[in-house]
Amino acid sequence: MKQLSGKHLCQLAEQEGWELKRINGSHYIYGKEGKVERLSIPVHGNTPLKIGLLKSLLKIMGIDESSL
Repeated sequence: MKQLSGKHLCQLAEQEGWELKRINGSHYIYGKEGKVERLSIPVHGNTPLKIGLLKSLLKIMGIDESSL
């Protein structure tokens, strides 16, 4: 699986229609109209996200890993 940084995942979330609700420290909180879930994406420079966290966030976003 391709590694992504928090910055890149935030860009991807915005392209998919997720809206930035607030920033709490280094975590960007996204929401989407009609969805109950919230995305909490840690942005620590260009450090890649851990695989488990990335898979979980992509699942909530509704994006298939193979499409990256």
